[in-house]
Amino acid sequence: MSVLIALTRYQLALLLRSQRWLPPLLLYAILLVIGVWPGEPVLDGLGFAAAALLPVAVWLTWVCLTGEPAAARACAVAAAGAVRVRLGAALAGLLASASLGSVACAVVLWSGAAHGADRRTAIPLGSAALAALLAVVCCALLGTAVGVLGQRLPRGAVWSVPVMSIGALVLLVSSASPANAAVGTLVAGSREGRVGLPLLPALLAALIAAAVFAAAARRSARRPG
Repeated sequence: MSVLIALTRYQLALLLRSQRWLPPLLLYAILLVIGVWPGEPVLDGLGFAAAALLPVAVWLTWVCLTGEPAAARACAVAAAGAVRVRLGAALAGLLASASLGSVACAVVLWSGAAHGADRRTAIPLGSAALAALLAVVCCALLGTAVGVLGQRLPRGAVWSVPVMSIGALVLLVSSASPANAAVGTLVAGSREGRVGLPLLPALLAALIAAAVFAAAARRSARRPG
């Protein structure tokens, strides 16, 4: 476990130094500026912030998985094994995405109005924050899973990120998707004047991400590096 923690910290430091986090951060900021307005019902804003995080999580995870120089990756694989190296990169993408989404939700909680869509029913901000955190975790997990799957796409291809973004969009609009359910719980709560916790969607997203990570680990064990 200590090795995995060290690898995750290394990948986070590499991400920050590379400045490859800047394009997904700008994308997220642009989406939030377009879709979230000060004074709007807080659950609507939180739902949009969580939904917009999904393609950003895909991009950040893909950056973590593909951004390390080949020589440095070879050294890390030799020291810790291909499975741990790739899992550390995926966890770095997940942590970066979840942190970004949490900050965005904090801003929405501060700037949004604590009432439902009818602008009369009060919404408790504590419950809204918990629901938003679950939705952020759900979208970050699914975005990370898509990013892990997208690692098999050519690294230099300009269409890699757009293809993965389409996958993220499918997850958002599909009625069977945990991300759709999590965001829908927040939006429905705004309409109904109550806060619902998307516990089941978050759990399903965790199971899906775990299955994707396990499959990627098996593939890395068969073909190290």
